[in-house]
Amino acid sequence: MTATTTLKLSDKLKSRITRLAKETGRSAHSLMVEALEREVAREERMREFVREALAADSGVEEGAAVYRAEDVHTWLERLARNPKAARPKAWRR
Repeated sequence: MTATTTLKLSDKLKSRITRLAKETGRSAHSLMVEALEREVAREERMREFVREALAADSGVEEGAAVYRAEDVHTWLERLARNPKAARPKAWRR
């Protein structure tokens, strides 16, 4: 099911959308819907990233293992060559 929504666009933005729609052979509607879907997905990913970062920070504060960045980078390079590469040792617990 779909719902109708009205957007107030500046003349300049409306003109840009109309031009792009003509150039790509698409409808202005499809361009706007795709742009909104992309932006909503990006915002959702950003919020999840922040949520995970805050949870990780809390974990560190509560004593979770901490790894040196260079050890993690080295491990990732080894992991790319060998999926069973051993994890690095924690720098701090």
